[in-house]
Amino acid sequence: MDDGVPVPAGHVLAEEAVLGLLLPMWHLVIGALVLFAVVASVRRLARRGRSRMTTALLVTAGTIISFAVIGILLQSR
Repeated sequence: MDDGVPVPAGHVLAEEAVLGLLLPMWHLVIGALVLFAVVASVRRLARRGRSRMTTALLVTAGTIISFAVIGILLQSR
């Protein structure tokens, strides 16, 4: 929130104190939901067989490497 009032160095404005207190809880909720989705998808994929697991692992590895390369390239700008 920028209302044009200068803020002295070293002072931090608490714009959303309640949201700041709830933020770690939301991280836990989102993390739990993501973990549940990953576990459910891995179980389903494992039931489909070995060849699909290999393909899924290769696609996942390729995606992770692509994101890492893109991150490194964008960071160097």
